[in-house]
Amino acid sequence: MRRLAVLGVVALVIVVLGVAQLVLPGIAARRIRSQLGRYGQVASVSVSAFPAVELLWHRADSVSVSLRSFHSGGSGLAGRLGQLSHVGTLHASAARVTVGLLTVRDARLVKHGSSLVATARVLDADLRGVIPILRSVTPVASSGGQLILRGTADVLGARISLDFSVRVADGALVVSPDVPFGGVATITAFSDPGVRVTSVSAVAVSGGFTVRATGTLR
Repeated sequence: MRRLAVLGVVALVIVVLGVAQLVLPGIAARRIRSQLGRYGQVASVSVSAFPAVELLWHRADSVSVSLRSFHSGGSGLAGRLGQLSHVGTLHASAARVTVGLLTVRDARLVKHGSSLVATARVLDADLRGVIPILRSVTPVASSGGQLILRGTADVLGARISLDFSVRVADGALVVSPDVPFGGVATITAFSDPGVRVTSVSAVAVSGGFTVRATGTLR
């Protein structure tokens, strides 16, 4: 009798785990879709975890997210990045991403373990939406984890060019003009307590440039 009771309990556990494996990934995907839906238009979300009960502790083996758009202030973006440590592999893409005043296109983020790789296309037209006098921005050098961008603008009827350095400093991305004492005008383009940026590079494309950054979770 006792043996039958033990077998019954084992069978019940197997059934519960089997149902969880079928149901929990879908529940997790809907939860992620609902969260991201506050910030943009979600095309698709898929979640994989084995055993699926990991999802009860907000852990997953892999997550795939496709967004039509994503719009957030810096704090909202940081909140999403802060959850990545619980995901083994992540593939996320968005046709359009707006963070603050800046919009980028065809953004992708890939995570394997603690490593991150992000790419995005930056259009001159979108940059002009932030700085109307700007005509174009072109990468002129990219090596050693540092990027030099050349911006061309119309000022008082004259066209001028100025180089900007984009580099990694203490795990953040900082931008400063390449002029004497340009360091006093340095601004932080990206900083997140949960992410350490390790390199940045870019290549010119029609109408703008594509930027690539690598990093690790802290």
